Amino acid sequence: MAAFGELSHGIAGWGRLHPWRCSGNPCRDMSHLLLSMTVNGEPVQVAAPAHHTLLEVLRYKLDLIGTKQGCDKGDCGACTVQIDGVPQLACLTLAVHAEGRAVTTVEGLGQQAGGCHPLQDAFDRWNAAQCGFCTPGILMSAEALLRRNRGQTLTRAQVCEALAGNLCRCTGYTKIIDAVLDAASVEEARNAE
Repeated sequence: MAAFGELSHGIAGWGRLHPWRCSGNPCRDMSHLLLSMTVNGEPVQVAAPAHHTLLEVLRYKLDLIGTKQGCDKGDCGACTVQIDGVPQLACLTLAVHAEGRAVTTVEGLGQQAGGCHPLQDAFDRWNAAQCGFCTPGILMSAEALLRRNRGQTLTRAQVCEALAGNLCRCTGYTKIIDAVLDAASVEEARNAE
């Protein structure tokens, strides 16, 4: 280890090697971190540069392209995923912060539900997706809302608040909100059975 450089503690207690302290080419490989996390219920290990966002790792290392790369500034919500069940913007989250945690992408929604998630079904029935670019992020925010409020009747205001960080340029939101409310009522009816 000493031949490659001095160990230094970086972000979130991670040890990494500083390339400027290294001699020779091996340091290029040492700038990557081996990350372990659970993605859509599956344990995953992936090597990624320390500066990569979770969005970059999901899309370009794990080929999970459902999470969209929109603004890269945290403005649009197209990159919304869930980390330990909480909606997070993957474009603003360093991949290292997902170490040891459960990450769910839109691809994992159907897996959780054993097929098509009620939200996905409702979006289809209500024609809530037009171009579809924003849909994955909206679905991830809406699923967290439904899970947090399981067994309760949702209001339009609650749905609007939960989706406030997700922008849609096509639909005007009416059908999206209607679809979320419909999915909530379907889940409520299933839970009552």
